[in-house]
Amino acid sequence: MICSGSEKSITDCKSRGWGNSDCTHEEDAGVVCKDERLPGYVEPNTIETEQRQLEEIRLRPVIASAKNRLPINEGILEIKYRDTWEQVCDVAWTQKNSHVVCGMLGFPSEKKYNRNFYKLYLDRQKPSFRLHSVKCSGTEVHLSLCPFEFYKLNSSAACQDGSPVVVSCTLGSVFAAQNAAQTAIKKKKVVQQQQREEIVRLKGGSRPGEGRVEVLKNGQWGTVCDDRWDLQAASVVCRELGFGSAKEALTGARLGQGMGAIHMNEVRCTGNEKSLLDCRYKNITEEDCKHSEDAAVKCNSPYMGYERTIRLAGGRSQHEGRVEVLWEPHGEERWGFICGEGWGTKEAAVVCQQLGLGFVSSALQETWYWEASNVTEMTMSGVRCSGTEMSLQQCSRHKAISCKNTGNRHAAGVICSETASDLVLHAPLVQETAYIEDRPLHMLYCAAEENCLSSSARHANWPYGHRRLLRFSSQIHNNGRADFRPKAGRHSWVWHECHGHYHSMDIFTHYDLLTPNGTKVADGHKASFCLEDTECQELVSKRYECANFGEQGITVGCWDLYRHDIDCQWIDITDVKPGNYILQVAINPNFEVAESDFTNNAMKCNCKYDGHRIWIHNCHIGE
Repeated sequence: MICSGSEKSITDCKSRGWGNSDCTHEEDAGVVCKDERLPGYVEPNTIETEQRQLEEIRLRPVIASAKNRLPINEGILEIKYRDTWEQVCDVAWTQKNSHVVCGMLGFPSEKKYNRNFYKLYLDRQKPSFRLHSVKCSGTEVHLSLCPFEFYKLNSSAACQDGSPVVVSCTLGSVFAAQNAAQTAIKKKKVVQQQQREEIVRLKGGSRPGEGRVEVLKNGQWGTVCDDRWDLQAASVVCRELGFGSAKEALTGARLGQGMGAIHMNEVRCTGNEKSLLDCRYKNITEEDCKHSEDAAVKCNSPYMGYERTIRLAGGRSQHEGRVEVLWEPHGEERWGFICGEGWGTKEAAVVCQQLGLGFVSSALQETWYWEASNVTEMTMSGVRCSGTEMSLQQCSRHKAISCKNTGNRHAAGVICSETASDLVLHAPLVQETAYIEDRPLHMLYCAAEENCLSSSARHANWPYGHRRLLRFSSQIHNNGRADFRPKAGRHSWVWHECHGHYHSMDIFTHYDLLTPNGTKVADGHKASFCLEDTECQELVSKRYECANFGEQGITVGCWDLYRHDIDCQWIDITDVKPGNYILQVAINPNFEVAESDFTNNAMKCNCKYDGHRIWIHNCHIGE
């Protein structure tokens, strides 16, 4: 391929011709583009504004209590013109216009405000008007898509008999739950209410308001096909979930592929619907769509200012460094670092999201090898996050600093990445392949060496007798946007002579048998016997193979299969009494390796055991 640089398309460059190549996929070319696009470039399903007309909008708060509070959801509407902020005339201004403005600023809808207060305030002001005669239908995703007119410069007749537009927006439930003004009890009620009513969700995004669209239908979560997917449908999703209008309607599984059902195809929304399920759509068939066509969205979110209270220092790039947080002892702003003890993937994930740097790649408990900063004071220790927080300050922590190593050599650090892996277990295979085997003890020496039997096996009369094993196959897919690689480098992998392979992770999966109330009655664990690509989707090449001390991992679009007939692919149920149980399988249970979504790492099934046979049914993914 030879290009001069002036071609409009890569197909205009000189080459050997389509399909004429001696390359393999190991030689695939790639590019990293600049963030900004060339003037005039238009891509379907993204918003391209006329920059000469509307550069930026904001709400300027005038109520004293709102000036220092985020997010700003009420105030005088202003548009940026060159280097100044100017107002919009409210003559013939409608609620539909306000609806569009609120959507742009990350709010789901508009609301009423105290007109008398603003009239008294605005009567004492000398506004500078720039825009008038705005006529939105209410379904536009950006004010620039509405008809409007500009005032001529120095116009003396600007907005006669009118005032500047005031807009007030409702705060979405996602941000209402995070609002510091609410009590912990109210937060809990909001979160519980969201969980009860959730029928649409976003998965695989690196920040709130973005992700693959999934809908709940007949008790099963499924994805949406991207045929005819557009900004109108994406905006319905965004507003339904408590965000503003959509910035982008993404196609082609841009934010990762889902698994299981695809519930909707050819979705057509007017933009006025309250839920995506109110839009017109077609039911899906296997021939219509594949998960490589899963639809996704990026929504407008209100500015919360979270990135102002945290920063990374000392790293080799803006995506890594020692974590430093801003605090105010005695009213004085100062930066401090975080104790690295117990610092893990979930805490680091919150930092990366808070800074808008994507997903976590590594959580570091020591940062002595990075360039030192002038920050010498520790401000946080014992930080514990669930991974869903919007800022590190919302995570739990010690009330008083408690850390063995207080120097910044042992400060917490992160490495962030724009992409991440996402492992998901194929639940139906577990249900289809489960069975019970009474295996003789003389065939279990290797398994005992790797602690794959229950503790009572130590007291058995080896090599006589047997252990009763619940066996099943597990097929683990990587549906993310980055390969899943073990945390440890190959230099630290452990060779197991008995089974003749290297373990790249001490614990890759947990197998548990629980009572209906959650009490564990039997368990098993599986080291990563061999992380490799067993099979891959069409057009995806295998990268990882364990043979000959090969690299271990799971490629995006591939899966690793652990057959039911290999050692340790079981739970030892020798001591389990007959009854009803729950089979639970958890992948990457200790969160050693970062993923874009940990909520889909666990699978649960209902089990009935009569002492001889076992019936497994209703397997589902989720916590």
